[in-house]
Amino acid sequence: MTTIRNSIFAAAAFAAFATFGTASAHAAPGCGHASWYALTSKTASGERMNPAKLTAAHRSLPFGTKVKVTNKRNGKSVIVRINDRGPFIKGRVIDVSKAAAQNIGMVRSGTAQVCFQIVDAGNGKASGKGVKGS
Repeated sequence: MTTIRNSIFAAAAFAAFATFGTASAHAAPGCGHASWYALTSKTASGERMNPAKLTAAHRSLPFGTKVKVTNKRNGKSVIVRINDRGPFIKGRVIDVSKAAAQNIGMVRSGTAQVCFQIVDAGNGKASGKGVKGS
C-alpha cells in the first residue's frame, strides 16, 4: 500500500512540475507603476543605454529577458529587452526606454500603471552594440 501511495505522490508531483514548471517563462510577474528614462550612460549589463531602443530596467529579471509591458490605462503594449537594473524609486516595478514609453503612450505623463509578462526568458547575458561578445 505504501509503495502505491508513493508512486501516486511521485506521479502527481511530476505532473504538477510538468504543468506549472514549463509555464513559468510565460507567467505574469506583476503589475505596478512604471517610469521611463533616456540616459546614454552604460547600463548594468555593460551596454550603452539607447533611448531609441526597446529596452528596460528591472531589479531581478535576467539580462536578455523579453517582457511584454502593457499600459493599463490605454491597453497599448510593447515588448522590451531587459538590459539594466532598477527602478530604484519606491513603488516602481519597471523602467522603460523612451522609445518603449512612446509605444505605450506614457511619455507625457512620465509614469503609468502597467502589467508585465515574460515572453522570452533571458540567459543573463547582455546583447547589443558595445557589449563584449556581441
